Formats: sequence, structure tokens, C-alpha cells
Amino acid sequence: MTKDELVAKLHDIEWEDFEVKAAKSELPKNIWESVSAFSNTSGGWIVLGVKQSGKTFEIQGVDNIEKLEQDFLGTLRSEKFNERLAVTSKQYDIDGKKLLAFYVPEVDMKPVYFGNPINTFIRMGSGDQRATEGEIRAMFRNQSFGKKTEETIPDTSIEMLNLNTLKSYRFALSQTRNLVNLREVSDADFCEQVNITRNGLLTYAGLLMFGKAPYVLRYVPTFCVDYIEIPGPTIQQAEVRYTYRIPEQDNIWEAVQIILRRFRTLVDAPIHIKDDGFATTDESQYKVLREALANMVMHCDHFDSLRSCIRVYTDHIEFMNGGAFPLPVKDILGKIYSKLRNPTIAKLFRFVGIAENAGYGMNKLASWETLTGTRPTIESDRTIATVSFPLKSAIQRKTEDSNVGKNVGKNVGKNVGKALTERQQKILNLITDNPTISIAEMATVIGVTTRTVERETPKMKDIIRHVGPKNGGYWEIIDI
Repeated sequence: MTKDELVAKLHDIEWEDFEVKAAKSELPKNIWESVSAFSNTSGGWIVLGVKQSGKTFEIQGVDNIEKLEQDFLGTLRSEKFNERLAVTSKQYDIDGKKLLAFYVPEVDMKPVYFGNPINTFIRMGSGDQRATEGEIRAMFRNQSFGKKTEETIPDTSIEMLNLNTLKSYRFALSQTRNLVNLREVSDADFCEQVNITRNGLLTYAGLLMFGKAPYVLRYVPTFCVDYIEIPGPTIQQAEVRYTYRIPEQDNIWEAVQIILRRFRTLVDAPIHIKDDGFATTDESQYKVLREALANMVMHCDHFDSLRSCIRVYTDHIEFMNGGAFPLPVKDILGKIYSKLRNPTIAKLFRFVGIAENAGYGMNKLASWETLTGTRPTIESDRTIATVSFPLKSAIQRKTEDSNVGKNVGKNVGKNVGKALTERQQKILNLITDNPTISIAEMATVIGVTTRTVERETPKMKDIIRHVGPKNGGYWEIIDI
């Protein structure tokens, strides 16, 4: 900080990175609060020799500047603070009066406190505030950012997994081109290869993704992925508390499957009729919400008592997550950034195509503005991250869906040469909505086995056909 920059600061009353203190010959007692606050926030300057009176500042200067400097730096080298701090000092002469300034940088290993963790401070606006118990716990957990869910859990085994959940995941994986070499291996070998287990012990990531409820709650009692649909623009304006709330699920994968199905009903999925008469569905908006969900569980601090929750209001959807982003949002957007709180959980989602490749997820969320003309908001503080997407009102969507339905109905209707059974009509509707839908996905939505759907689709050969490989490709509605 130059002399001119210091003088400019003294004419500005809003500082997040600048604190003045009157000190003649002794260090002020509250100087250590500022050291803690700057270390735990974004760093900043402490300037001695300036007295603040309301909105005015008086340069008084300090006496024996060398002694004050040595007292300050010597205290930091002692065991007063739990971390060694690399503070720099600088002296100024303004109108014949000497000022002493110290720059305290932000540190990686938070919290920084003096004496006891209760003496942890954070910077709030232009002042120092004592950190709450929750903020202190979050700082301690962040010391193991990207590591905690990678740890193994003693005395655990694959028997604590919900094998039906694991089977569902492996089926979803088989619909992609990823990890082809693991398709035929045993569940035990598969789990070892993707870090669900390590040397036979479950990792926290594996347990959270696929565990049986009693074991998940035994080892991670704070686990929850909540989803609520609220019939109003705010909780206060809703006539009832909610119209739907997801039942508590065993694990992350089970919760995600239910939430993704709810997402399909929330956003537009325009159907475009191509020149050849076939229909395609644009799922761009759905994929943004899918990415937001994946990001939520990938970045979530699953050991925090704050419950991660998706709240769907009539005009927006809000993803509220325990655990802050590792960097300010402005430093992540527009860049390829892939530091994750839960790396294995992130990889498991990417393997099945639910999340973007590392570093691109945040930009996927920002694409909402291009798709809808409305801007999402992304916020993150020390203990919570929130992402909100504006939604069209139910009335808008109903009107637009009605118009789309009329146009699609004309094209689909002329292809149906015979009466369909109720089940076949459901299959046709699903294909119309999503031409890339798999047999397994249709079976799940309709509530039948995959063999049942496989028996029904050949009976509809005059109406639909599948193009491309069995594990992939897409459905076409035949123009006859």
C-alpha cells in the first residue's frame, strides 16, 4: 500500500480490508481480533496511529515505532496464535507523524484464533465480529476440503451398501460409453475400482452414495438431501407449507433419481419438428437443473448440521447447500475450476453423465440466462451456498404447453394407425417428450419391468423405431 493509497483509504469509511487503531506507545488490546479476522476472511491492513471519531479520522501518529513493530511481530512468533502468520510491516510519514501498518494475509488453514478457538474472528463489512460456533466448525471441516469423504470408515464393508441402489447405478453406467471395462466385474471389484471401497472398507463417499439408511445415519448422522415444492413465491405467501416433499431416502443416488423426475415437470422441454417430420426434444433447461443438483451434492458439506435442500417456489427454484464454495463465485465463473469438496461423488456423477466434466459445471449453471432470458443468482458465504433459478409461472407454462401440444398432436396423431393400449400410449408419450429415453427409464416411470417395455415396443413398430445402438441412440416417431 503506497502513501497515496493510505491517504485515500482514510477518506473512505467502507473498508473490508482496512482497519485503523489509535496507538501511541502500546499495542491496542483488540488488535489481535483484527489479526484473526483478516486471517480468516480475505486479508487486510491494520494501521496504527489513526484515531476514528464517528466518520472522521485524525492522524495522531505513534511513538517509538520500532518498539511497537517488534512487539507485534514478536507476539505473532510466539504461541499466542494457533498458526504462524506471514505478516509484513510498513512505516509511513504523513505531515511529520509516523504511522505503522501491518498487512495480514488470508491463510489456508482456518480458523486462526488466539488462545482458544472461541477467539476466532471474521471480517464483516468494516468491522470484526466473533465467529459463531457453526462458522468455526465449518472452518475446521474445510481444512480437509476434498479429503473427508475420501477417507475409509473402520469396520465397514460392502454389505452395508444397498445393492439394489448399486445395481441401479451400474445400469445407468451401462447406458454410457464410460468404464466399459468394469461392466462385467463383480460388485466388490467395481466398488474398489471407483473408490466406493478401498481395501474392503467403505469410503464416506461410497456410503453416502449407495449405503443402507441405518449405516449412512450411523456414520453421517447429518445426511439429508431434501426437496420441497412450495405453492407460492415465498414460504410466507404459500397457503400451505408445501404440496410435495421427498420422503427420506437411503442415500444420495436414491434421492437424486426422484428429484430428477420432479425436475422434468418444472421446466420447458420444447419439441421441435424437423424437416423430415420427426420430433426432437430440447432438454437444455432440465440439464441445467440436473447440473445444479449434481453440484449441490458434490460440493455439499455432508457433515454439517445444516440440511441441504431444494425449494421449488412458483416463480423460482432454490438450491441451498451446507458448505461454502472454495473460492468466491466471481473467481470461479468463466474459468475452468475443479476443486471439489467431494471428489469421488463428483466422479460417480460424471461417469453416468449427470454432471459436466471437471471445471465446467458453474458455467453450465450460468447458461440459464441464455436459455430463459432470466439470470440465476449464485451466492456463497462461510457456511452456506445458494443457487436460484427464476421459473416461468404455472399459468405461462400451461398456456405455452397447450400450444405446443396442439402442434405435436397433429404430427403424432397422423402416425397412429391403430388404437394403442394404455401402456403403449404411455410409452409413446415418453418418447415424444424425450427421444433419447432408455428402456430402463421408461420402465421406471411407467412402473413395470424392462422386459415388459421390451415386449411392447416391437408391437408399436408401425409408430416408433429405435435408431442407433441399443445402449444409446434415439427413438423416432414414424411419419406414415
